[in-house]
Amino acid sequence: METAVRTRENMNDFTTGSIPKKMLRFMLPIFGSLVLQAMYGAVDLLVVGRFGTTAGLSGVSTGSNVLNMVTFTVTGCAMAVTILIGHYLGEKKPQKVGPLIGAAICLFTVISAILCFVMVVFARPIAVLMQSPAEAVDLTASYIRICGAGIFFIVAYNVISAIFRGLGDSRTPLVFVGIACVVNIFGDLLLVAVFHMNVAGAAIATVAAQAVSVILSIIIMRRKNLPFHMTGKYIRFNKEALRIIRVGTPLALQEFLTQISFMFLCAFVNRLGLTASSGYGVASKLISFVMLVPSSLMQSMSSFISQNVGAKREDRARKAMGFGIIFAFVIGVCIFLLIWFRGYLAAGIFTKDTDVIADAWAYLRGFCAEAMVTPFLFSFMGYFSGHEKSLFVMLQSIAQTFIVRLPVAYFMSIQANASLTKIGLAAPLATTFGICINLVYYIIFSRQLKKAEAGRQ
Repeated sequence: METAVRTRENMNDFTTGSIPKKMLRFMLPIFGSLVLQAMYGAVDLLVVGRFGTTAGLSGVSTGSNVLNMVTFTVTGCAMAVTILIGHYLGEKKPQKVGPLIGAAICLFTVISAILCFVMVVFARPIAVLMQSPAEAVDLTASYIRICGAGIFFIVAYNVISAIFRGLGDSRTPLVFVGIACVVNIFGDLLLVAVFHMNVAGAAIATVAAQAVSVILSIIIMRRKNLPFHMTGKYIRFNKEALRIIRVGTPLALQEFLTQISFMFLCAFVNRLGLTASSGYGVASKLISFVMLVPSSLMQSMSSFISQNVGAKREDRARKAMGFGIIFAFVIGVCIFLLIWFRGYLAAGIFTKDTDVIADAWAYLRGFCAEAMVTPFLFSFMGYFSGHEKSLFVMLQSIAQTFIVRLPVAYFMSIQANASLTKIGLAAPLATTFGICINLVYYIIFSRQLKKAEAGRQ
């Protein structure tokens, strides 16, 4: 038993051993979890597209963009928990993990209550703000309202997953989301295909799946032999809450701004009509899969680097970032080629409407260069997040969003005979701009680290 525990702890210790081997072992379950999470919205869209209406397709598309914004913002904030746990474990101070998790429980409960109120009460104004086509406004509002009512489960899942990843365990969250995905698929087929509940059925299935996942994850946590002590007295606001806010707020804002930019993109496209809106919705779901490798890379990078920063192993942190860039870039090139030449086949999975398929592929051809440039940006972001430089991560995201992504997308959308391909180009252009900013900061930050190290000697 002790040998098994030591083996598991060694696997979760990122400060020693082969960097590629340990990073890939940690990253692959995260990738699997993100694949299954992406399938939530994809299954909703697919089932509504096949058994619902075109207006329902637009409603799920726009509503899920709102839900994605909320989910990714919460995930960004929860990443602070992952990073801080990694630091404490790297510093060999597991006694600090319990109070950290207790503070996180209180903090995210308050966040959930605020999100629930906003999404339930202001569902229709949000749908109108998103410029949802007139035929789909009520359906979009229904999706937002139902998901808002179940936001406690969505937030809880992301926080629990962040805790396990901070402990170096990325496999357990994969089990959670795998079960939830199965529940969501059956729920969609039952409520949409059988009971013809259209958008409402898809939203109910999504919330029910997350609820099942959270309940099972709590049961599993109580039975696991965790490397820290947790009691009820830790569940309160303490100084760890302030640290979560300090590290997590910039990360949450960065994710929020990124998702806001995509919501604006959705609004720009919605102005072009129902077919373009539905095509963009299909493309967005495919994009959620395209971004899985760099997203899982960024999450694993933050955990990997935070442990090494805590253990004063900056050399391993830099090597991990370099490996991540090369690995994800190679995959990104393959994805780019597949989308450019065969993107219409993927779009055809979601709908039989040839006009919607054509618009989806048009947007994807503009966007697909993002698959090659994002590995660079996300690796830098993971590296800086692991060093608790989350303020910089936020600021560079603001620069990308408001200097490049939104202006370019808006300008392209107001042209006569606006092209979805040109609107899609806004994303890779913004990412390239972000890479330049990160590269400059990396050079400056590396010099600061060398000076600090020389001062200690």
